[in-house]
Amino acid sequence: MKRAVVLLSGGLDSVTALAIAKEQGYDCYTLSFNYGQRHDAELVAAQKLSHQTGVIEHKVIEIDLRAIGGSALTDNSLDVPEQHQDGIPATYVPARNTVFLSIALGWAEVLSAQAIFVGVNAVDYSGYPDCRPEFIAAFEQMANLATKAAVEGQRITINAPLIDMTKAEIIQQGVRLGVDYSQTISCYQADSDGRACGRCDSCRFRQQGFEQAGIEDPTHYQV
Repeated sequence: MKRAVVLLSGGLDSVTALAIAKEQGYDCYTLSFNYGQRHDAELVAAQKLSHQTGVIEHKVIEIDLRAIGGSALTDNSLDVPEQHQDGIPATYVPARNTVFLSIALGWAEVLSAQAIFVGVNAVDYSGYPDCRPEFIAAFEQMANLATKAAVEGQRITINAPLIDMTKAEIIQQGVRLGVDYSQTISCYQADSDGRACGRCDSCRFRQQGFEQAGIEDPTHYQV
């Protein structure tokens, strides 16, 4: 039996990673985080998408990263940038992917899962250091040093199937796999109804991706 834990934010990339994991024959367990982000609309989307795609189990882990701050997504005194920024943008959340993958690793070990899927992307990424191939490779190496399962012969792989794809290629892959992108939320500052702002980095990358893929953008925008 092939089992995988899939990190599912409710956004475009993570849902595509889930579709790829299912195509590869994995029984999928999805994991989302209420980490103090600006809205919970993405968590509602993640739960809905988990149900629609027939995963085995969906968990939401509570972890309040507002306690350390340092990001426009977890500190309301910082504005979400709506213009391009050089370098690592204010929406980077310190150590977020390291924390999320660590908890996913623990659940994967409990489930005797062989894989973790994460929808990070290094081509269109916003400058986040924890979306690079080097980070994924280093985490996989650590995972297989740190777990009882790996020491006893059950290695685990950290799969980042979107890492070298453009946003347009991700969308095209997802459409081929039947992903309903109208149900996904990628916006950093969506409203309570899940409507996207259309101005933040995440919205801009998403808009460009649909345009370059030649596919109509099904996103629900505020204006």
